[in-house]
Amino acid sequence: MENINKSSLELLDECKICPRQCKVNRNQGKKGYCKESSTVCISRAALHMWEEPCISGEEGSGAVFFSGCAMRCVFCQNHSISDGTVGKEVSIERLAEIFIELQQKGANNINLVTPSHYVVQVIEALKLAKAKGLTLPIIYNSSGYEKVETIKMLEGYIDIYLPDFKYMDEHLAKRYSNAKGYSTYAKAAIKEMVRQVGEPVFDERGIMKKGVIVRHLALPNAEEDSKAIIRYLYETYQDNIFISIMNQYTPLEGVKDYPEINRKLTDKEYDLLVDYAIDLGVENGFIQEGETQDESFIPSFDYEGV
Repeated sequence: MENINKSSLELLDECKICPRQCKVNRNQGKKGYCKESSTVCISRAALHMWEEPCISGEEGSGAVFFSGCAMRCVFCQNHSISDGTVGKEVSIERLAEIFIELQQKGANNINLVTPSHYVVQVIEALKLAKAKGLTLPIIYNSSGYEKVETIKMLEGYIDIYLPDFKYMDEHLAKRYSNAKGYSTYAKAAIKEMVRQVGEPVFDERGIMKKGVIVRHLALPNAEEDSKAIIRYLYETYQDNIFISIMNQYTPLEGVKDYPEINRKLTDKEYDLLVDYAIDLGVENGFIQEGETQDESFIPSFDYEGV
């Protein structure tokens, strides 16, 4: 542990990394809302082909799926790992090795999936990996429910931010994710992300090297909220960010008590949202085509690469 900054890990003695601010001592094995202690747990580290084209490319994104989550979305597609029940413990040194191994496999980037509650450990692992030759762009792939102070800790370590903007409406945020103040936190976090990395940069293959892509998963019966999010993002950032409008919402077991979202998004609902974005003037965007709800975007959390 001689290369690990122990003082940074002390932030977990009274954890306030995310908006939940549980203040539990994760270094003593206590677990807060994210259901994880200070020991990193991951469920998969492998080439991932299902991100936006400028992220996955033909070679794949080096996706590291972290266990636990500061959200509690009733419709979560990765619920088996987000609820903390699936995951293998790894040391910070091993996490650094995993980053290097993904680079050796030809990944276009290192894609940190749901890493918010492990920011301190991730930074230490990145330091070790960069010292051992890691040169790939680093992606921070998160729920958008972030504290600005935590995002500021990542400056200089993250090249691409890939946050969600799930809700503008406070009622929806509370109902589906128990996330009080979601839009306020997401707006502030995205502003800081854009400040850090600036305008999008791509290589000659069209693979993103730097920038911000904000994802929005369209939900059934939430058209006005989706429009409000797209409008806010475009009016605030114009072409300085990309907006990814997703139609892959799939009603799983967790939404059986939420009849208004207990169905797939219709083609009409999605097309109206895309048309709205186009009419606004959005050009830097991604849309999904085909029956994405019937296609598995959920990998096997079988500890591959761990």
